[in-house]
Amino acid sequence: SIPVCHKGDWVYEITLSCFLKICLFLLDRRKLHAAPIVRTFRLRPFHFLVATGGGYAGYRQYEKYKEEQLEKMGIEIPIKLASEWEVSLYKSVPTRLLSRAWGRLNQVELPTWLRKPVYSLYIWTFGVNMKEAAVEDLHHYRNLSEFFRRKLKPQSRPVCCYHSVISPSDGKILNFGQVKNCEVEQVKGVTYSLESFLGPCTSIEDMQFSQTSSPNSFQNQLVTKEGNELYHCVIYLAPGDYHCFHSPTDWRVSHRRHFPGSLMSVNPGVARWIKELFCHNERVVLTGDWKHGFFSLTAVGATNVGSIRIYFDRDLRTNSPSYSKGSYNDFSFITNNNKEGIPMRKGEHLGEFNLGSTIVLIFEAPKDFNFHLKPGQKIRFGEALGSL
Repeated sequence: SIPVCHKGDWVYEITLSCFLKICLFLLDRRKLHAAPIVRTFRLRPFHFLVATGGGYAGYRQYEKYKEEQLEKMGIEIPIKLASEWEVSLYKSVPTRLLSRAWGRLNQVELPTWLRKPVYSLYIWTFGVNMKEAAVEDLHHYRNLSEFFRRKLKPQSRPVCCYHSVISPSDGKILNFGQVKNCEVEQVKGVTYSLESFLGPCTSIEDMQFSQTSSPNSFQNQLVTKEGNELYHCVIYLAPGDYHCFHSPTDWRVSHRRHFPGSLMSVNPGVARWIKELFCHNERVVLTGDWKHGFFSLTAVGATNVGSIRIYFDRDLRTNSPSYSKGSYNDFSFITNNNKEGIPMRKGEHLGEFNLGSTIVLIFEAPKDFNFHLKPGQKIRFGEALGSL
């Protein structure tokens, strides 16, 4: 049987991209015919590059899907990482532009008679369970954006009170464990740099890093208490999942770092293909501390996820039309009037995606911290991730 979320994920992204490209091509067709021959030849390579990049990305998605099926049959697939030119070709697809276009399309109010057919198609494609929604009547949602951000019935996601860290969202566990040698696994066998992902440390006063930490190791700078280790957990949200995310524990958010970047797909197939995928993509890093030391939650953007919203951060703007490669901007929640930062309770609403994406937790804990997880398992918001 074909898992609905995998099938819908890559088919959805490729179909939407191709549809928008065809529309743009038809709108520019007259201009191309009326333009001088020299101008026409200047434009055609761009269209060819975009079409080739989109087609190749779709082919890679299909190959990764087949590999996942072989893995389920117990056949081990050797890791094949993308080369630099393959990553560059994938990046040539205007995913940021397409994501902004998709975001505007989501805001268009649908006629009442059209809402049920459109939402029913989405529900069937991605396996959405509307019985958990606070409002089950499809006519209630005026546009796709409201449908994506639907709230759940309070009793549908009980928050586990017996474990110190819970899942901040619905999704699939891609990887978890200890951070070693300043490298983090995005999926089994494929790593990325912890420093590239989080960015350089801010001031010691803001991040509350230990004065005794070794300045030669970025990982050691994050560990504030002797005997503690650094842990990570990666959760992938498919398009059919609940799109809001919550606080995974009781902690204080002191700092936000926003990395503009690409909006490549983050589904498990692509995560196994592109090394440091999460470092390429746009992301919002929230850092602070909990009772055991350093704690961070990162919301990673993806194709058609141009909007990452943090409820208490009104200044955050994602997927802007232009940005400088490798740039980031910082914002501190610690001020003269608010020296504690933003306190968050376990299970409290934290933010939302416009569609499925990825949450990465990186936190400090004692050595006897244990995850109650299995790689690849489905998890729901409120269920236990781990405890001491």
